[in-house]
Amino acid sequence: MNDDVSEEREVDPTVDPDLEPETETGPPAVIAAGHINWDVTIHVDELPERDGETRIERLEQSGGGSAANVAVGVVGLGGQSIVFGSVGGDESGALALRELASAGVDPGHVLVDADAPTSVTYVIVDGNGELLMLANEGANESFSAGDLDRETLAAADHLHLTGQQPETAAALATTAAELGPTRSFDPGRRVTDRGYDAALHAADLVFVNDREADALADATDIDPRAPDDRVVAVKHGGDGATVHTPHGDVSHPGFDVDAVDTAGAGDAFAAGFLGAALREPAIADGGFTHDPREYQVPLLVANACGAIAAGTVTARADLSWDRVRSVMGESPEADLLIEIRA
Repeated sequence: MNDDVSEEREVDPTVDPDLEPETETGPPAVIAAGHINWDVTIHVDELPERDGETRIERLEQSGGGSAANVAVGVVGLGGQSIVFGSVGGDESGALALRELASAGVDPGHVLVDADAPTSVTYVIVDGNGELLMLANEGANESFSAGDLDRETLAAADHLHLTGQQPETAAALATTAAELGPTRSFDPGRRVTDRGYDAALHAADLVFVNDREADALADATDIDPRAPDDRVVAVKHGGDGATVHTPHGDVSHPGFDVDAVDTAGAGDAFAAGFLGAALREPAIADGGFTHDPREYQVPLLVANACGAIAAGTVTARADLSWDRVRSVMGESPEADLLIEIRA
């Protein structure tokens, strides 16, 4: 059945979760594992044709990489985060680590590979906010699961995995399942060609976009839009997102934004979702519930964070509860659509 959110549960998603008197959980402690890059973002009016040339309108350098972006976003929303990954022993790596530390992220578990360069990603953004990415692998997958001690993993509330070596993702996810932290995985565009099955099956929560959801449904036994035993957040680009659970779905059309750079929007979405979900007692105390009604606020916050990132020049969005409230405006819950299945 379809129900208006006000009939199901009264919520005020504009309230900072830190200030909700009924919430007894503290700031979530998240380990974000995966790529740590240095980004060079180049803005052009339009991409040139073959053998063509175009003028650079703006050039920015900043930290990047999905794991690093999520870690910074979680801190911006009042959480605690450790980033786990690897950089090279060069200036770009030093800059990336320095920027993470200045943002309040703990980079003390990052492996420095002196024999490889830090991965540098060149992001070319046209006047419509669409992008083209050029990247070298560098040192961003030099780390292994054994480089993160069990005590650090056990002390976290949540492990968020992004693109990395499949065996590393699987080992981290299965170890976290043994030690207690909940798990999420955003495998990215290579979701079906890297052998991520073990990590996907060990995750409580999976983040994919529509194209990745279709690929996952075609190539594995996981149906993202009708999951049997996990929660899946499917991002629809400018059209919002849907959270699918075994017991129903909740959707929101997103927030209007003049997109200038969509790089990092998915990472901001994940940071917002986790930053809100891990404060919900029904999720923080008992794992990722399959009741779709519990994901109303996380979905709203995630869509707001994705909109903030799409309106930001680089992939590293400056997330805060004040900015989330500003994007949401009044009564964003009116656009939620909930379907409950027995």
